[in-house]
Amino acid sequence: MSTYHSKLMELLVPAYRMHSQTFIHVLEGISEQDAQKRIDDRTNHILWMVGNFVNMRYALAWSLGLSDVDPHQDLFYMGKALDTSYTYPTLTGLLQNFHTISPKVYQRLAEVTDAELAEPLEIGMHIPFIEETRLSFVGMCIGREDYLLGQLALMRRILDYPAMNYDFDETITY
Repeated sequence: MSTYHSKLMELLVPAYRMHSQTFIHVLEGISEQDAQKRIDDRTNHILWMVGNFVNMRYALAWSLGLSDVDPHQDLFYMGKALDTSYTYPTLTGLLQNFHTISPKVYQRLAEVTDAELAEPLEIGMHIPFIEETRLSFVGMCIGREDYLLGQLALMRRILDYPAMNYDFDETITY
């Protein structure tokens, strides 16, 4: 989609779409077994990181007025800490959730207006320099995705996988 109802999306949507590409590439070849590994029992595992990334997509959906709810919200909502007693979903399942929600969010990002983005969105941060609006929340979600992608890329290398592929996949339109 090349036109947006809000000029602000001309800045945010390219990042969103590149995150989609990077997310898919960073997970290429990762085994379900390796996705559960932690480094010295100190790091989050890849499944937790992936679940949090997908949860950010559902948070974006919520902030933009979509009714879709993360089926694994109980595990990942608000960056809920890793709990080794939980059974986390599979990479395959989380990728399916990603591919379900991401096109819907992309469509909504294209349709959202400046007026909607300026609407208050109380998220309880209470930080004086952050105005809690739909726009600031979208920005924070994009930033969280950046952070998680960096963690995933690092874990990929630590687990001795080759560097990720950066080829653009034209079939991923979101």
